[in-house]
Amino acid sequence: MTLPPGPRLPVAAQTLGWVARPGPWLERLRDRYGDAFTLKLAHEGTWVMLSDPEAIKQVFTGDPALLHAGEANAILRPMLGPRSVLLLDGRAHMSQRKLMLPAFHGERMAAYAGLITEAAEREVASWPTGTTVAVRPRMQALTLDIVMRAIFGSRDQRLKDALGRMLDWSMDPRKMLRVVVSGPDRIERTGFFDPTMRPVEEQLRAQIRRRRADPGDDVLSLLVQARHDDGEPMSDEEIRDELLTLLVAGHETTATALSWALERLARHPAAWERLREGEDDYLDAVIKETLRLRPVLPIVLRRLQQPMEIGGWDLPAGVSVAPCIHLVHRRPDVYPEPHAFRPERFLERPAGTYTWIPFGGGVRRCLGASFALLEMKLVLRAVAAGVERLAPDRPESEPVSRRSITLVPGREGRVVVGA
Repeated sequence: MTLPPGPRLPVAAQTLGWVARPGPWLERLRDRYGDAFTLKLAHEGTWVMLSDPEAIKQVFTGDPALLHAGEANAILRPMLGPRSVLLLDGRAHMSQRKLMLPAFHGERMAAYAGLITEAAEREVASWPTGTTVAVRPRMQALTLDIVMRAIFGSRDQRLKDALGRMLDWSMDPRKMLRVVVSGPDRIERTGFFDPTMRPVEEQLRAQIRRRRADPGDDVLSLLVQARHDDGEPMSDEEIRDELLTLLVAGHETTATALSWALERLARHPAAWERLREGEDDYLDAVIKETLRLRPVLPIVLRRLQQPMEIGGWDLPAGVSVAPCIHLVHRRPDVYPEPHAFRPERFLERPAGTYTWIPFGGGVRRCLGASFALLEMKLVLRAVAAGVERLAPDRPESEPVSRRSITLVPGREGRVVVGA
């Protein structure tokens, strides 16, 4: 078995580079070692970063029984719980995924459109003209409101407040560093997340009891009525973990993507003006270009269950292969002028299955991708209709900062709203 080359720095130094400055760190290693390189991280073991589209295709089309995503996502377990669809593999994953798919069916997506548009128009109307707006916290509040209404059919203020406190606490980069340094097993043993998670869990269990007694027309109602292949209903613990997954992944990531879209558009007035003309294809291209240039997550992970050949390397069992979203999205052979924000590139050439991967790929592609894209489309349309001029509060681009596992605008996406 062989591994690609990689830095010889101590594990602690490699871990710090990954946590503190993932983008520059990955680019520096790619420039030195090529499309595949090896990292060794605390409590994560060995990662093999991949940015060649053919190697990424091998991972996404490979046997999921041999490429475990759930096992590789163990760092999320203290927050989401062991029964989250993101933490499962094999039959358990496919069973849980099947139960959740109806929430993202075409007919339900159409029903979400009115909810999203109403919330977005109300939010944009609250932005005072001639002021600087920090869009990331505004988008976070908006997407949390939307996902709560979609899941629970209402805005329960107690649950919303508990979730807000939990997310602000858990997304602190210092907390993320402690989880990385300690590892998920030790974090769970010490109860590090318990004080902030307990109020959320109490509210979620109350919501589950309410819906078991009186089902409605929301996502939670679908889950309490869902049945596994053996006819057994989902347990309260399963539903609790999936609700947390939907609430955290379903709003934090989309809020970040929307913040980056507005940050980029504010610095590209021609793109903003064209977006305001209302052309659907261009709106779609803006979304794709935002997710290309500023992906919310820099990688996806799969842990090998047996030795495999990937990208020309004979890799041993136990290593994690990481299709690198950040690096493949910046390949100059795929995206000329890769650091430029140019939505037109997606009008000239469609997004590639293995070269545009903000939602991962294969059987583990993000369940909520269609909801996220619809939400981005409708929110950006509402902003374009309600804001005539969008400008940066300063000319230089905002730095990329880590917020737990997501990569956010370092100054909260500050834009000047004008008439």
